[in-house]
Amino acid sequence: MAKVELSLEEYEALRSMAHDNSCIGCSGEVNQASPAMDPKPKRKASASNKRYAAAFKKVKGRFMKKNGGWKKNGFRNAARAAHKLARK
Repeated sequence: MAKVELSLEEYEALRSMAHDNSCIGCSGEVNQASPAMDPKPKRKASASNKRYAAAFKKVKGRFMKKNGGWKKNGFRNAARAAHKLARK
């Protein structure tokens, strides 16, 4: 291994460069999404999804404990009951 001797000034300069540019090739600017890349619009909820959501809100009370938590297998059973109700 070669022996490298740096002066205090050289060491501080090297250290500050490493601290300022945390990655190789960074220009120091923050990466922001370009205006050309707009986020995708949210999908519209389908009619069946709306029926399921309404049915789930109706039946979930039967499968919850008094303190607001789910009973054992409560969420699974509520989802099955909601799907069954939404199919009607």
